Amino acid sequence: MDFDKRSHDSPESDDKHSATTNEKILSANESGHVVTAEEDGSTMAIVDPAAERALTRKFDLRILPVLAIMYLFNSLDKSNLGNAKTAGLEKTLRLKDGQYNTILSVFFVPYVLTAPFLGILGKKYGPNRVLPLMMFAFGSCTLLVTAVKDFGGLVALRWFLGMSESAFFPLVIYYQTTFYRRGELARRLAIFYAAQSIASAFSGLLAFGVFQIRTGSMVNWRYLFVIEGTLTILFSFFAFFYLPQSASTARFLSQSEKDLAFYRMQVDSSSVVNEKFDLKESFKIFKHWTSWMILAIEICLGVPLQSVQLFLPQIVGRLGYSTVKTNLYTVAPNIGGAVMLLLLAFASDHIRWRFPFVALGFLFTCLGMVVYAGIDVENQVKVAYCATFMMTWGTSAPSVLLDVWYNNNIAHEGRRVVLTSIGVPLANLMGVVSSNIFQNKDAPKYIPALATTAAFGAVGFTLTLLLGVYMMFDNARRDRKAGKKVQVRDIPTGKLK
Repeated sequence: MDFDKRSHDSPESDDKHSATTNEKILSANESGHVVTAEEDGSTMAIVDPAAERALTRKFDLRILPVLAIMYLFNSLDKSNLGNAKTAGLEKTLRLKDGQYNTILSVFFVPYVLTAPFLGILGKKYGPNRVLPLMMFAFGSCTLLVTAVKDFGGLVALRWFLGMSESAFFPLVIYYQTTFYRRGELARRLAIFYAAQSIASAFSGLLAFGVFQIRTGSMVNWRYLFVIEGTLTILFSFFAFFYLPQSASTARFLSQSEKDLAFYRMQVDSSSVVNEKFDLKESFKIFKHWTSWMILAIEICLGVPLQSVQLFLPQIVGRLGYSTVKTNLYTVAPNIGGAVMLLLLAFASDHIRWRFPFVALGFLFTCLGMVVYAGIDVENQVKVAYCATFMMTWGTSAPSVLLDVWYNNNIAHEGRRVVLTSIGVPLANLMGVVSSNIFQNKDAPKYIPALATTAAFGAVGFTLTLLLGVYMMFDNARRDRKAGKKVQVRDIPTGKLK
C-alpha cells in the first residue's frame, strides 16, 4: 500500500499507464542518465539509478541545508518569548496578568489570515524569492523587539511577525515537492523540520549563555533578540540570491540533470510540472471530503504542537530547577523529538505508509501529557522528565508526516499549495488555544492545560486512524473494480489530471 491512498486527483480508471512528459520530451545523453523510446505515441523512459542518486545528493547538499537553516531561524524568532519570559520579560515591560498570553495569541490571527495569500504569491512568483523576503521581514520584527517599551509595542510586533511567518512552512513543503519524489519526501522534510527541534534546543543553550550577561545598556533577555534577529536578516540576503526556482532550472545542474529532474517530478510528484497557478482550479481541492478531514486533524495537531513549543520551559520549570537550568533542561527533550522524527520519517519512507506513524505521534503526545498530569512531579522527577520527551516525540513526527501524507496524494501543484497554505496555518492557529489554557493561576501544575492538550491528541489519533482505514478500504475497492492490484508507483503523476 503506497502512501495509503493513490491520489485526491486520481482518475476513475486504475489501469497502469506509461509515463509521458507532456510538452517536454527527454533526450538521450552520453552518460545514460535518461534513455527514451516511442511506443504507441507515449514516451517511455529508463532512468539510470546511479544518475538519480547523484542528482538527489546534489539537492541534499545544496538545497536542504539552506532550507533547514532558514527554518531554524524561523523557529527561533517565533519561540524565543518563552525563554525571555524566564529571564524577566514580564517585569521589564510591566505586563499585567493575562497580557503575556494575549501577546502569544495575537501572533496567530494574522498568521492564519495572510498565509493563503502569501502561499499563492509563492506559487506565482516562486518560493525561491518569496521565502527569503519573508525571512527578512520576520528577522526585522525580531530585531525590533529590542526597542519595545511596553505591552502595546510588543503586541504590534507580534502581529507583524505573524504576518511575515505565515506561509513559510507551507511554502517550504511545496518547494521540496518540486525537487523530490513522493517516496523521498518524508525523510528530507523530516531533516528540514528537525531544525525546529534543534532550534528549540539551541534556543535553550543560547538563552543559557545570553542570560549570563550582567553588563551592558540593555537587560539580558533583549540581547537574545539582537543576536537572533541580526543573523536572520543576514542569512535572508544569501538565500535570496542562492535558491533556484525549481529543480529543472537549477544553475548547479547540467542540462541532462535538469531533464532528469523534470522527468522525476512528472512521473512521481506533479500532474503538470511548473504549472501556472489557476485559483479556481486549485480551490477545487475542497470538493473532496478527505481535505476537510485533513484540516480537522491539523486542528488536533496544533494544540499539542504549540503547547510544547511555547510552554516547554514552563513545564520543565515545575521540576524545581533555577531559571538558567530550566532553559538548559529543555535541550534534551527537543533533541529527542528531532531524533524520533527522523526515525519515524525514514521508516515511513521505507515501507511507504504514512498514517500509522502520524497516529503513533498523536499517541506519544497524549500519553506524555497524561503521565505528567497524573504523577507527583516533585517526588517523581525522573518520570516527569521522561514524560517531556514523549511530548516532543509526539509533536514533531505528526507535524511532518501529516503534511507529507496529503502532499503525496495531491498531484495538482496548485491544489497542493492551497491545502498546505490553509492546513499548516490552521494548526498554528491553535496556538491561540494553547496560549490561553496555560494560565498563571494554574501554575505550576497546569492540570487544565495538560488535560486539554491530551484530549486534542486523543481525537487526532482517532481521526487519523479513521482516515487511514478508509483509504485502505477505498484502495481495495479500486483494485476490485480494476480486476488487479495496483500500487501508486504504477501510475505516473503525469496521468493524474
